[in-house]
Amino acid sequence: MAPRKNAKSKPVLCPDCDGRGETSETVQVGARKGRATDNLQAALCLSCLGTGEAPADGA
Repeated sequence: MAPRKNAKSKPVLCPDCDGRGETSETVQVGARKGRATDNLQAALCLSCLGTGEAPADGA
C-alpha cells in the first residue's frame, strides 16, 4: 500500500504584521530627545523577518 500524500497546509500569518512582512514605526527627529512626529516609516517585522509567516518555534 502506498503512503498517503499530505496536502500542504496554508502558512500561518505572522500576528505582529498580519502577514505583510513589515510594520509602521513613528519617525523621531532630534539628536538627544528624539521628538516623535506624525509621520510613519516602514520597518521590517522582527518576528517573521519579512516573510509574513509566523515563526515555527511559536515565539
